[in-house]
Amino acid sequence: MNPELRELYQALIIDHGRNPRAFHTIDGYTHKLEGHNPLCGDHITLYMKVEDDVIQEIGFTGAGCAISMASASLMSEALKGKTLEYAESLQQHFQEIVTGVNDSGKQTVTTSVESDKLNALSGVREFPSRIKCATLPWHTFKHAIHDNSEPVTTE
Repeated sequence: MNPELRELYQALIIDHGRNPRAFHTIDGYTHKLEGHNPLCGDHITLYMKVEDDVIQEIGFTGAGCAISMASASLMSEALKGKTLEYAESLQQHFQEIVTGVNDSGKQTVTTSVESDKLNALSGVREFPSRIKCATLPWHTFKHAIHDNSEPVTTE
């Protein structure tokens, strides 16, 4: 990754970490689930209002490191207004972005669209302990849409 793009991505992460979008609860939510990363202490509660398989509203509360807060914020922006099917495929795509590996265990090529905001978190793959911080909101989302009621943990 070129230095200018890395700097832009770092600025995006810092901005979303300090000023997370969709940092609020939702009245009349249809899905709610807690997620926790005991290693880092990140904790989020995800709220979604889903109608006709479309995420109408999404929000979260909690506290955590800049990576987990930025990831939850970017996720909220990316998923609002999307179908559950598309959102779940985006969750898988994000997993590939931060790990560099797809579901089959094969290493993937860098993501397909460099301008995609989610690529800002691709740098965490260089720091394996931070991958759990970045994926916590996405794992919480995946479990929430499958109506799991047990809190999600990264351990």
